[in-house]
Amino acid sequence: MSTVKLDITKEHCPMTFVKTKIALSKLQSGDILEVLLVEGEPLQNVPRSSREQGFKVLEVSHVEGQIHKVLIEK
Repeated sequence: MSTVKLDITKEHCPMTFVKTKIALSKLQSGDILEVLLVEGEPLQNVPRSSREQGFKVLEVSHVEGQIHKVLIEK
């Protein structure tokens, strides 16, 4: 099992989940994707869309300022 980091703090919807989904597609089952994103639509949409696509959201936490971290297991 490995952890891959993805920084989408400069992206806007819908590209936030598009980039997340592409990164997840490259992982093996059981791997973790650590996504850094900003408040607002990305923080609402990425965890929700990930769950809807069948991925497991392990954690959503505040990092600093408007930046949050989402851990998603493939």
